[in-house]
Amino acid sequence: MIECSTPVLFSRKRCDLLLPESLPESSPLVSDIAPGHGALRPARSWLHSDAPSRSLNGPWRFRLSPTASAGEDFAAEGFDDHEWDSVPVPSHWVLEGDGAYGRPIYTNIQYPFPIDPPYVPDENPTGDYRRTFDVPAEWSDAERVVLRFDGVESLFRVWVNGVEVGGASGSRLAHEFDVTSVVRTGENVVAVRVHQWSAASYVEDQDQWWLPGIFRDVTLVARPAGGIEDVWLRTGFDQGRGRVDAEITADATAFPVTLRIPELGVERVWATPAEVAPVDVPDVEPWSAELPRLYDATVSTASETVALRVGFRTVEIRGDQFLVNGRRVVFHGVNRHETHPERGRVFDETHAREDLALMKRFNVNAIRTSHYPPHPRLLDLADELGFWVILECDLETHGFGKVDWVGNPSDDPAWREAYLDRIQRTVERDKNHPSIVIWSLGNESDTGSNLAAMSAWVHARDADRPVHYEGDYTGEYTDVYSRMYASLLETEQIGTDGSRAPLLNCTPSQGARQRTKPFLLCEYAHAMGNGPGAFDQYEALVHEYPRLHGGFVWEWRDHGILATAPDRTPYYAYGGDFGEVLHDGNFVMDGMVLSDGTPTPSLHEFKAVVAPVDFAFDGDKVAITNLRHTADLSDLRFRWRVEHDGTPVDSGELEVPRVAAGDSGWVSLPKVPVSPDAETWLTIDAVLATETAWAPEGHVLATAQLDRSLRRPVPGARPRSGWLPGDGTLRLGIAEFTGGSLARLGDRPVAGPRLELFRAPTDNDEGAWGEVGESDASVSGVSNAELWRRDGLDRLTSRRVSVEQTTDALRTVDKVAAADSGLSVLVESVWSLEDDGELELRVEIQPSRGWRTVWPRIGIRFDLPDGTAPVDGAGWFGLGPLESYPDSVRAAVTGRFSATVHDLAVEYARPQETGHRSALRQLSLTSGDTEVLHIVALPDTHGRRPGFTLSRHTPQEIARSRHPFELPASTTSHLFIDAAQHGLGSRACGPDVWPEFALRPEARTIRLRITAPQ
Repeated sequence: MIECSTPVLFSRKRCDLLLPESLPESSPLVSDIAPGHGALRPARSWLHSDAPSRSLNGPWRFRLSPTASAGEDFAAEGFDDHEWDSVPVPSHWVLEGDGAYGRPIYTNIQYPFPIDPPYVPDENPTGDYRRTFDVPAEWSDAERVVLRFDGVESLFRVWVNGVEVGGASGSRLAHEFDVTSVVRTGENVVAVRVHQWSAASYVEDQDQWWLPGIFRDVTLVARPAGGIEDVWLRTGFDQGRGRVDAEITADATAFPVTLRIPELGVERVWATPAEVAPVDVPDVEPWSAELPRLYDATVSTASETVALRVGFRTVEIRGDQFLVNGRRVVFHGVNRHETHPERGRVFDETHAREDLALMKRFNVNAIRTSHYPPHPRLLDLADELGFWVILECDLETHGFGKVDWVGNPSDDPAWREAYLDRIQRTVERDKNHPSIVIWSLGNESDTGSNLAAMSAWVHARDADRPVHYEGDYTGEYTDVYSRMYASLLETEQIGTDGSRAPLLNCTPSQGARQRTKPFLLCEYAHAMGNGPGAFDQYEALVHEYPRLHGGFVWEWRDHGILATAPDRTPYYAYGGDFGEVLHDGNFVMDGMVLSDGTPTPSLHEFKAVVAPVDFAFDGDKVAITNLRHTADLSDLRFRWRVEHDGTPVDSGELEVPRVAAGDSGWVSLPKVPVSPDAETWLTIDAVLATETAWAPEGHVLATAQLDRSLRRPVPGARPRSGWLPGDGTLRLGIAEFTGGSLARLGDRPVAGPRLELFRAPTDNDEGAWGEVGESDASVSGVSNAELWRRDGLDRLTSRRVSVEQTTDALRTVDKVAAADSGLSVLVESVWSLEDDGELELRVEIQPSRGWRTVWPRIGIRFDLPDGTAPVDGAGWFGLGPLESYPDSVRAAVTGRFSATVHDLAVEYARPQETGHRSALRQLSLTSGDTEVLHIVALPDTHGRRPGFTLSRHTPQEIARSRHPFELPASTTSHLFIDAAQHGLGSRACGPDVWPEFALRPEARTIRLRITAPQ
């Protein structure tokens, strides 16, 4: 216990506020469930104050012990720490020292220690930190000195000048300690002990890396006499009028208190606490995610001024609609973890601002802070740039599912104080932010009385914002109905009156209650690797059923940690790359942005699907619909261009009226010059008229295309006769054949075509999560990739059945099958020299009976050895510029594009299928700037066009590699022409490919015209 007679600098001692009557004689155990002890202060807002403060960020002396039992002598003032190492604060110790302080651990659900609550193993890495700091003499007038920690994982204890002042847990929560009685003018010493594992770890089982240490800011604050302990400026908006309801926490002696909002002419002085009353403000502009109007405000006493930014908005649920400022909100959101490939969860404002700006550029309008409060500064940025935010508490107990939720803290009264402390610290810290429109209790912690108690506390504290928790399936204590990874069919049923199907885990009466609430998908469309598919189908349901309010993609960014391979090649590491005993592999690489910040094709697809402007063509007019919540279209320009076979021929700008949010306007289209011998496409882009805080002028928000092409006949395949058996050795124009097999095209060695049914499995292909029946060729509990390997699609062999030829044609028939399989595919290839001198290839692909599962692709492969000039690029007319697949094609436009072979692929953290471009018309293969082959792809009799992929590796080589650096050196480029590809789906953690986009074994035809430059 700290006696009040302890010599201290400060005359205004508040011994009653420092510590409880007694501290434990021994150190708090890591099994202690209590959220904090000692001089821990109540939670309050993160405020911008002019009160004196000092950052204690920077180098700290550091020692790591393998267990929690190391001696506490390090906390003494005179302890000699000169032999200790130095680490930066904030940081995670496992990301410092090149592995000298342990390694990161990744688990999704699994606990990396025995499930023995509240205990953790003796093998518990424990970091001891020390540093000195100065207290200036002018702080002697302070009423209180507070030591603030904004984030420490997981349990920590604090000593100042050798005296223990308290401890706390709640890794992503702020904790302040009153150190008034133990600091002195001049030099002081602070020591902190951090345990990696503690009882708190059981309720912090989020899907992310376990990264211990002091990873957020540490600040020393001088609280002035007559200062403002806390401020909450609640706001409302109704028909042009605003309301400010101020809650000010301060001693009565601090009054008078003044509220100022200069831009609105507000200056209100309250002489006593009893006089504090709501302020009505006429003629204000509302805050929304699209128009994030903020007003600078201050709250002042004689000794302190607190600065805030006020946004006026009213959040409400009316029936089954979630409204802000009276209008329905559709969440086009992402789940956002705090992650950086080198700093982990250490906040960097420049990086965070660019992260949010990137979201805005890709039409993301909402963030769920999965699954903990972010650094508080991030919410300032969300207010400023404009996002709807679901602010989530630091809570997840997912690993208890391993033991059927026995012992789950969510329903154990012993954990209630800890649960309540977490939600209180979450709400109190961030309550002033207009961007926060929903509070979330946490994630994947089953259900129970402690969660209900959290919800009751939030409702009592903040009646203006609803409460969310996905695990409350029956709607006992939450205000919105939320699900994750509901299938399209189930989501549609939720959107209707519910007559067709019961809700998950609900009785009929519980289901009826849930159907009266707004519905959102707090997680959907698992963006792991190449995928997901079906963004557009979910979005269509949101437009059809008003009670569906959109959702949040899992997730925003891959969590890769920058590492180096044995040959010093940099790469992004995932679970298992640090020698973890238990891990969940690359499941942590599930973002629409790669670890290095590169947007994936899935993010481009998302942007196209959720675009805020919709175009509907009808004859010579287009209906332009404003899908926004608040803003009209006056900030946009509408540019158009006309292209013939991808070559621009005309352009201009549409005159679009000022279409209000939710309305439509008809606009006449320009006169389009139509080519008789080329495809004619009209493209319209909605672009920013002026620069914004998140994008330059001209940034494209939405795109639409109209095909104005004249119908032109497709040349039919010329029937051939007079076939005779042959040895297949001949020359047809630019092609040379030996034994019926292609040997050269022009002056290049080329092998093929070889049937290719395999693709390097995507993460969704490897997943077995989805619902049975989403693809009627799927098998419950078994991944598609496993079935493909079972059927031998990755190891097909070929037997030549026949070779026939004429003077200007060659026909081969091959039977393709796998070892230990009776299933086969018959492949007929006909090469012919046409009258115009072009070489045509027609490939007929016919599967045998008995195939029961979907196929990854139906295509052919050509191998092009490097020789003296490797094929290293392509130009094409078709869909682009990025890769596209049957259920992920909305971001693709028809045009003419080019790319290197490297840029055609996406470097996913785990190598997998990538690079497919759909609806190919023309393809030029290049070596440097030189075209080496030109291919025209003809549609089949159903009008279906093939796609292509150009890669330096075969699917089999890619499938065998866990990381990009493991791909073998290549001396060959591989061209794939696919009649069809299987969809992507979301089965890594979600529904399988929808039946419409599932590829079943079927007969297909590929027709190509091939020329080579002379």
